[in-house]
Amino acid sequence: MNQANSQPQASHINYVEFAANNLALIKSFYVNTFNWQFTDYGDQYIAFENAGLHGGFYLSKHSNNADIGGALVVLQSNDLEHSKAQIIANGGSIKTDIFSFPGGKRFHFLDPCNNELAVWCID
Repeated sequence: MNQANSQPQASHINYVEFAANNLALIKSFYVNTFNWQFTDYGDQYIAFENAGLHGGFYLSKHSNNADIGGALVVLQSNDLEHSKAQIIANGGSIKTDIFSFPGGKRFHFLDPCNNELAVWCID
């Protein structure tokens, strides 16, 4: 085995974590809006799957916002209007309405715990 292949590699995003001030509320939002599945790990942490990437929410008074340098997680949709309506119906809010960019369209939303994410579709 050559030296380069014997070293552990850290090259893929494997997991993402968000803050949330209400785990029951955040779980309900993502289940009802995007059909994510959750596993509870005590009263301070929930993990999600069925989202394209595994991750979790930890109990915190903070939230993620791209305006202050937080990472922007972008979800893919084949129907932006439907995704937008689901977000609003389940307690989220639209931060930036649908706009076009080269290759697609997207909008930004805040979940009920004020984490900013985006949803995009290919043109």
